[in-house]
Amino acid sequence: MKNSFYFLACLFLAVGLSVTSCGPGKKLLNSQAKVNQLQKDSISLHDQLDDCNRQLSNLYNEKTSLQNENASVQNDLKVLSNTSKMTIADQAKRLKNLQDMIQAQKDVMSKLKNSISNALINYKADELSIYTKDGNVYVSLAEKLLFKSGSDVVDPKGKEALKSLAQVLNNTQDITVLIEGHTDNVPIQTNKFKDNWDLSTARATSIVRILTKDNGFDPMRITASGKGEFHPINSNETTEGRAGNRRTEVILSPDLKELFKLLDQ
Repeated sequence: MKNSFYFLACLFLAVGLSVTSCGPGKKLLNSQAKVNQLQKDSISLHDQLDDCNRQLSNLYNEKTSLQNENASVQNDLKVLSNTSKMTIADQAKRLKNLQDMIQAQKDVMSKLKNSISNALINYKADELSIYTKDGNVYVSLAEKLLFKSGSDVVDPKGKEALKSLAQVLNNTQDITVLIEGHTDNVPIQTNKFKDNWDLSTARATSIVRILTKDNGFDPMRITASGKGEFHPINSNETTEGRAGNRRTEVILSPDLKELFKLLDQ
C-alpha cells in the first residue's frame, strides 16, 4: 500500500511539471517576462524623454541668446550706417569748425594776456609774472606784493593790482578763474593757521573776496584753492627759492562748453 501511494505522488509530480513546462503555466511565465521587459523599456523611454526635454531647454536658451546678439549687431550696424552717411565734405567742414573754434579761443587768451600785461605794466618782475601754459593764462603774484609773512590780509598795493586785474576780467567773457594759494615748506602754526594748508587756502579766499565783493567779478566764475607747500616752482633750499614759492596764482581758462558740444555732434 505504501508503495502505491509513493507511485501516485511521483506520477502527480511528473504531470504537474509537464503542465508547467508545456501548458498555461509556461505562457504565464512568458507574459510576466514581457511585462518586466516593458517596464524596463518604459523607464528607459522616460529617461530618454527627460534628456530630450533638457536638450530642448538648452536649445531654447541658445536661441534666445542668439536673438539678443543679433539685435545688438543690428543696432550696431544701424549706428555705423548712420555714422557712415557723413560725407567727406561734412567731415572736412566739421574739422574746420573745430580748428576755427580752437584758434578763436587762442586769440581770446592771447588778447587777454596782452590786456593784463598792459594793466599791470607798472609792477616789477619780482612782484608778479604773466605767462601762458596749456592754453591758460597765469598771473603769478608774489607774496611780497600781496601779504605780510604768515598773514592772509592783502596789502594796499596788492589790492590796487587786483583792482587793475579785475577791470580786465570784467570785460572778458567766456573765461573761468581759479585762485591757487601756495607756500614754501617752512612749517607754520599760529592761533589762526594750523599749517600751510590753512594759510594757502585763506590767502586764496582773500583774493576771491577782493575780486568779487570789492571789484564786481562774477562769483559763479571763480574758485579758491589752497595748495600748501606741495607745488613748488623753485627749490626750498635757498631763501630766494622759498620766496618764489610763496605766491598766489590767478589761472584764467577758456570756457570749453561750445567746443565740447561740437565734439559730441
